[in-house]
Amino acid sequence: MTDRTNFFDKLLAAVENNQSLLYLALDPDPETLPALVSMTGEETQTFVTDLLSKLKSAIDETADLICACKITLGFYQSLGIPGWALLQEILTIIPPHLPVILDAKHCDLNTSTVFAKIVFQDWRVDAITLSPYPGFDQVAPFLLYAGKTVFVLCATANSSAADLQEYPTPNNPFYLQLVRLSQTWGTPEKVGLEVGVMPDMLARIRKEAPERLILVEGDIPVEKDLTEENDLAQLLAAGLSKNGEDLLLPVPPSLLAGKEPRREIENLRDNINQQRLRAIEGSPTCELWLPDVCFLQPEPHRDLILQLYDIGCVVFGDHVQASGAVFPYYIDLRKIISIPQIFHQIVSAYADILKNLKFDRIAGIPYGSLPTATGLALRMERPMIFPRKEVKTYGAGKLIEGHFQAGETIVVVDDILISGKSVMEGAAKLKSAGLNVEDIVVLIDHEQGVKDKMQVNGYRAHSVLALSEIAEILYRANRIDTEQFNLLTAEH
Repeated sequence: MTDRTNFFDKLLAAVENNQSLLYLALDPDPETLPALVSMTGEETQTFVTDLLSKLKSAIDETADLICACKITLGFYQSLGIPGWALLQEILTIIPPHLPVILDAKHCDLNTSTVFAKIVFQDWRVDAITLSPYPGFDQVAPFLLYAGKTVFVLCATANSSAADLQEYPTPNNPFYLQLVRLSQTWGTPEKVGLEVGVMPDMLARIRKEAPERLILVEGDIPVEKDLTEENDLAQLLAAGLSKNGEDLLLPVPPSLLAGKEPRREIENLRDNINQQRLRAIEGSPTCELWLPDVCFLQPEPHRDLILQLYDIGCVVFGDHVQASGAVFPYYIDLRKIISIPQIFHQIVSAYADILKNLKFDRIAGIPYGSLPTATGLALRMERPMIFPRKEVKTYGAGKLIEGHFQAGETIVVVDDILISGKSVMEGAAKLKSAGLNVEDIVVLIDHEQGVKDKMQVNGYRAHSVLALSEIAEILYRANRIDTEQFNLLTAEH
């Protein structure tokens, strides 16, 4: 079975690449199902075979329009042995770049440890929904798996659920107590929330949990008339985080059953993106970026490059570099930490390189790469250290900050590779403390043979982007003219 690694990494990549917050529920509409209880074994098997074909078609139709797939465990359980076989088959046909959420709403404390192993190790799904009524002890076994995410069911749209959810009073309801408590169980990347289609309740939950990922379950309104359009806008305004993200919405079954499902789902996705832009107009310090150009061929880091340019990370004019050289442009990456959408993408891009390297700890080079190194340490759950830019003349006078053991292997993270001087100086400080440094990872490589120079000095250099790649994308997107393209690609 395909290995599925970090849920958040895959989700952010899918959201960026497909520009979508929609997920595909791989379960048929219960109202369209035959009377399963009255079916013979042969009829059940025929039904399962036909259903697999329909679900595969839905995946093929929407794979580039969605950011995740969700499977409701209870439905497959209801089909007995053929249903279990169907579930396993579906897990093999979901594209590996799309994260899989198992909607289990598991609530049995006694089987949590075993079930967590089955779901995350054997089935290798990326996330699961849990009913948290037994408390943290119920959730804890699922939090032990690195890179996996738990969605806590905190509110449903079922009318009779209000008797419990709004107890003891509507002003201080149980579901908000649950939202507050669940945030103490894990980081935003480990614990999210599952909520029904209820804009008013969703708005209160978002206020209590501004940074949590919210999985919306139910049938969202489709924009076919003015009233429904307003309903969708209300739902998005209530559930989106301040940067226009952190909300997963289901593809409505009615669109999948329509005559032109792909066109209608694409229209819904585009309408949602328009509403996302409107919803965050009141948050000027945290803008949402969406692409405004179309390329015929896919480019893995196209949107990231365009975003870096659009927020002012590439500026022209003579600038003195740290090495003393004067370049007719300047790459300024200090802004990325203030824009979560871009910072998430950059950390994920670094993580894609680091996951293939062997190391014990991550080291950031002061000061530019320290936020990125910190983000990577949190994302990959690996310890971090850093060499001081200058040794303190007071206190302990440490050269290296953080806990480490001599003999450990360190991967060094920096922002830009121009001459290699500063990063090699930082690596030398680490080596002087008895640490091994073999790999250095940067966001941007200015090229001009610097990686070869690093190799001569005993380091393997890796980069997310090359300056020539940045120049090519910006030129093709009409962000820069021919003169500026030549400035970026000229040898210095």
